Amino acid sequence: MRLENLLALTHGKLVNEPFVNSFLNIVFDAKLVKRGDLFIAFDESTIEEAIFHGAYGILFDKPTQIRDSEIAWIKVEDAENALKRLLRFRLIEKEVVVYSCNEILLKLALQVMTEPNFIAVSGTMKDISHSLWNLDNGTTLLFCPKITDEKIFTDIKTLPKTGINPITVMEQTLFETSFIYDDVFYERQLISPFFIPYLEELLHFLKSAKINYRLKKFTPIEHFEAVFTNKNFEEKEFGTSDKVLIFERDADLIESEIKFLQTNASWAKIIYIIPSSHKDIYINQDRIYPYSDKDEIVPILKENSFHFALIVGVDKSILRQPNPNQTQLTLEF
Repeated sequence: MRLENLLALTHGKLVNEPFVNSFLNIVFDAKLVKRGDLFIAFDESTIEEAIFHGAYGILFDKPTQIRDSEIAWIKVEDAENALKRLLRFRLIEKEVVVYSCNEILLKLALQVMTEPNFIAVSGTMKDISHSLWNLDNGTTLLFCPKITDEKIFTDIKTLPKTGINPITVMEQTLFETSFIYDDVFYERQLISPFFIPYLEELLHFLKSAKINYRLKKFTPIEHFEAVFTNKNFEEKEFGTSDKVLIFERDADLIESEIKFLQTNASWAKIIYIIPSSHKDIYINQDRIYPYSDKDEIVPILKENSFHFALIVGVDKSILRQPNPNQTQLTLEF
């Protein structure tokens, strides 16, 4: 890439008068720098190594000493934003096909084995750039705007909604499902029936986009996450306790998850612990316990008898937080 084009794309300022005027590649891991590369310095301490390996330019956003005046030193306001602009230009060159989806669908896609012509985009900006910089032309990308900045992409498409082939559920619990799809039987997958409509949509998209895939064993995702516990608030192996805490960080899913539990576990004692900012939405629901601070959650659990507790707005890390008033947390039912 020519220096003047890079300055225009990154809104960067050239702080010296270098001898170089173009770069072979753009790199942000100093160990991978080769002669002729531009190095994006997220960490000032790595610049020396990048120069040693032959960097022709350094792009930086923090006060930095110019060590070699022959190479280009480019100052930007924010190195990560500069990388986003460069990646956007790179993806336009690669003629990628980009689809937007929700977070659950993306996290399911990350567990499906596919060929290299499909990438589910996830991770930090560095992770994303690593995975996308050298992809093949015409690769299909799937991303979630809640997780990844959509400004990286152009011409974003929506997933096809018509003609979705249903998954045939053969056997299910609240947290496991055995099902048939495309005449293949998947036994005791660690995926809740709650997620089956999302999985149907994902598989329909992969087939419509002619992306070969293979389902492997699913692992829990950070939604509707079941944690089996004993009365001492200790996490137990899956399925070995009749006390289950279900964690959901996304408050937008409260209504559908409450409905799912009331339909599929009508026999059970269920409590719903939700942020107080959402309590009015569920004024007609029984056993709703709003909280203003996450420290209120454990006392609510201790004071109530239940089989399942849907806890919204936090994750299971609250189980590891010490209680300042006692040496060990216990649940009494």
